[in-house]
Amino acid sequence: MPRPSKKTIISCAITGSIHTPSMSPHLPVTADQIAESAIGAAKAGAAVLHLHARVPETGAPSQNPAHYAAFLPRIRAGTDAIVNITTGGGLGMSLEERIAPAVQAAPELASLNMGSFNFNISAAEKALNNPQPWEVDYLRGTRDLIMSNTFTQIETVLARLSGSGMRFEFECYDTGHLYNLAHFADRGLVKPPFFVQAIFGVTGAQGTDPENLMHMRATADRLFGDDYLLSVLGAGRAQFPLVTMGAILGGHVRVGLEDNLYLARGQLAESNAQMVAKVRRILEELGHEIATPEEARAMLGTKGADKVGF
Repeated sequence: MPRPSKKTIISCAITGSIHTPSMSPHLPVTADQIAESAIGAAKAGAAVLHLHARVPETGAPSQNPAHYAAFLPRIRAGTDAIVNITTGGGLGMSLEERIAPAVQAAPELASLNMGSFNFNISAAEKALNNPQPWEVDYLRGTRDLIMSNTFTQIETVLARLSGSGMRFEFECYDTGHLYNLAHFADRGLVKPPFFVQAIFGVTGAQGTDPENLMHMRATADRLFGDDYLLSVLGAGRAQFPLVTMGAILGGHVRVGLEDNLYLARGQLAESNAQMVAKVRRILEELGHEIATPEEARAMLGTKGADKVGF
């Protein structure tokens, strides 16, 4: 079973690269908006901040390190939360583009997708409201997109980033991705505790059926014993039900505007802080204690905020 813990880590994914600006006026796009939203989420109870950047003029996904540099120092100054930088980046980017911000910033955590798969978000086009042309093209283009994370690419990311003491949020979109992680663990290229982010609801990967979470949990138990921490991410309307189920099973949770734009049916979330506050309220009503950033550092084994590059 996952490594026992008396406290639950809340991760918040601030803006991502899936939703586009015309879907919600509350999606953070500029450096000021991303920083303000991240700090607000941390104040609401998020111990981990999962970060992407965007082109401020258009809101398009960006892995330009300069766009990250515009908000990372402000986030560090405004909160002691753990910064987690994506290496998934924006859909269709090269591996070098994807890892460039983490290489430069050397955060405590970086995300790492653990396998290749179809990543189709074209159905989100129905949520567009007077979109910019790039938004339509971006979404439609995913009908012919494979999110590439080959064994060579994964090993490259590990080699390029591990030297700075960075640890990883292992994003697992299917059961096979857990076996990929076990492969790298068997080779000694990754060390426990493994922070496994089990992801449900992306078209092309596993769906949001509760049975899928049970199967992922059982598989991870067999592969990793108590050498891992399970966190759960449910996309869209499945966010709050699935992460609550994950917490009941002893796991940790991830919420945020990257994964879901709605606080409740028909009600757009106005901030990431709102989403963190909601899941915190649910967890505390169930008797869970929320981990502080320092407690999360101890649980995840990160290097500490004083050793980052920003």
